[in-house]
Amino acid sequence: MNKYLSILLLVASAQVSTAQSAPPAPASLARLPLEQNGGTWPTSHVQGIAVDVAGGYIYYSFTTLLAKYDFSGKLIGTLVGWAGHLGDLDFNPRDDRVYGSLEYKKDKAFYIAVIDVSRIDQVGLDATKSGIFRTVYLPEVVNDYTADMNGDGVFDGDTAKSLDHRYGCSGIDGVSFGPAFGRTDGPHLLTVAYGIYAHLARTDNDHQVLLQYDTADWGRYERPLTEAAPHHSGPAAVHGKYFVRTGNTTYGVQNLAYDEAQQRWFLGVYKGTKPAFPNYLMFAVDARTAPTLGDLVGVPGPGGKGSERGLLLALAADGLADAATGIRGWNQKADVGIQPVGHGLFYLAVGSGPKGQQNGKITLHRWTGTPTASFVPATPADLNRR
Repeated sequence: MNKYLSILLLVASAQVSTAQSAPPAPASLARLPLEQNGGTWPTSHVQGIAVDVAGGYIYYSFTTLLAKYDFSGKLIGTLVGWAGHLGDLDFNPRDDRVYGSLEYKKDKAFYIAVIDVSRIDQVGLDATKSGIFRTVYLPEVVNDYTADMNGDGVFDGDTAKSLDHRYGCSGIDGVSFGPAFGRTDGPHLLTVAYGIYAHLARTDNDHQVLLQYDTADWGRYERPLTEAAPHHSGPAAVHGKYFVRTGNTTYGVQNLAYDEAQQRWFLGVYKGTKPAFPNYLMFAVDARTAPTLGDLVGVPGPGGKGSERGLLLALAADGLADAATGIRGWNQKADVGIQPVGHGLFYLAVGSGPKGQQNGKITLHRWTGTPTASFVPATPADLNRR
């Protein structure tokens, strides 16, 4: 037999053997719906999603309503009863609770909502009466949001026109659990992303700001939600504070997600408007990227001299590249819901409908990593064997 033909036959045989021995997808993964409709609600738009892969549930934040569905598309229940803005969500398998960003800008109060979603079993549960909705105050965010940056002695409030708000902080949005930056192992920390005002004349709002918290002892801070008298129970210090220079965006990182499979953080944003930047819709940071102490370009240092210093995280070295700034990213919509579920699969959310009739829909996608088509719709084959 021709030696080259023998080699080809051996390779083909090895490929067949590998395919036959490849493990099937986990049962929980095989049950994932390729798409799901999160319902139509008299609220604001869908703002975040969370997926309990092992338990078989999907959670949708509609800012003033949380909806719980099973993988078959059955509505299990909803949670209502707050006036604040519930944003991005993440499910923490270590305590089987959903964590979400919660804003009360008029009260200068920013919280992480900690929700015992196992008790959501009917439509219309009241968050303030059921005891399953607890909150943790974030003083670090409040300090930056209320900072009097123009030195006039007046806090200008919730407005993008002001020069107040350190780093352009407008509050918080994206949340996700993952390892400490620079690592792929160790305990998972809660990472919280700032909202950032889109003020075109500022230069100090061109970084995304990410806080990391160790939530292992957060039980001592958790309090029921009381809107009439917002509490201030929360950690005085953060585990770490980091900066990612992406160029200014419109309200910062709307959705944040850590993908265990790729060991990578994804940042979904509303498109920025500063013409000097590429204004991508999604950015990424590799988990192994070690934070480095450096200048925060555009952020004045003490006394207005030089630049403030901070822990910088470099953007992942793939995707589209902007030659003028060196910024990399993708023109991929990921601003109202992005959730990795393993094996290179992600749910991406889109919203639709008029005010008061907001609909949210998710579709399962497969990561390709290409600059112009980073995600493609998943197929049944993607679920059956990975």
